[in-house]
Order: sequence, then structure tokens, then C-alpha cells
Amino acid sequence: MNYDEAKTKFVSTWGSLGTLWGINKAMAQIQALLFISIKPLCMEDIMEELKISRGNTSMNLRQLMDWGIVTKVIIPGERKEYFTTEKEVQELARVIAKERSRREIKPVVKVLKEVSSIADDGTEKTKELIKQTKALHDLTETADDMINKLVNQKQNWVTKSLLKLIK
Repeated sequence: MNYDEAKTKFVSTWGSLGTLWGINKAMAQIQALLFISIKPLCMEDIMEELKISRGNTSMNLRQLMDWGIVTKVIIPGERKEYFTTEKEVQELARVIAKERSRREIKPVVKVLKEVSSIADDGTEKTKELIKQTKALHDLTETADDMINKLVNQKQNWVTKSLLKLIK
């Protein structure tokens, strides 16, 4: 397999995996392309490489910047905007986990807390609803707290050890 084949396969596979971390295929492909690029890329480079429209590219770059995964880079003498992504794998994982918690887990924890805090009217169905949603709330909140503690530990021995264990 040559470089171009390997690059295409990586970008395509990363795009397919994007849904696992909460983003669409084009977003993941843009991030993958920037991840393996040796220099920042402009929107036209990204569009040409991935064969996607300007609107799709622009929208997904904005979303990646909102996630904190992609940043604009100023290149002196250039009028175009250039983009790059976090190159450190562990930092990238940390940013993604933190953002997914903020966007997905925290809202669920909030709803579970509200639902499990309803007034107990003494009926069996209400007691069961409160019991089960409280248990789910507690579990979700504990898991989120553990994930946040882990991702907030930038490159300490615990993080390194856990990442080695996962590998």
C-alpha cells in the first residue's frame, strides 16, 4: 500500500468512526486529514482532498472549532484561512471526552435528577420511577465524574498507566 492509498484508507476509516465520538462522517474526515497533514490546510485543500462542498466544509470546520479540536492558523502573507488540529493523541482524546460530557452526558444527568426528584405520591409506579431514575442518575453522574477526573489529568502517571492498560 502506498502513501495515497494509506491516507485514503485512514481518512475514510476515521470518518466512519466519527459517529462513535459524536460527530458526523465529514467532520471526522476533515479532522483526520488535518491530523495527518504536515502543514495547516486551507478550505480549498480540504474540499479538493475530500471531494466535499464548500458549505459542508465550512460548516464542519466551524463545528470542529466549537469542539476545540480544530484551530485557525494565520500564515503571514496569505489571505486564505488555514486550519490545523491537535496532534497529540492523548490531548485529542481528552478534549473529545470533555466535550462529549458537556454536550451529551450532563444534559442527561440533569433530566434524570429532575425526574428522580418528583414528589412521591405513595403509588407503587411513582416509587419505582423515582428509585430507577435515581439509581440511573447516580450511576451516570459517578461515571461522568470519573471520566472528567481522568481527562483533566493531563499526562500524569495515572493517565499514562490507564492508557497503557487500555492498549
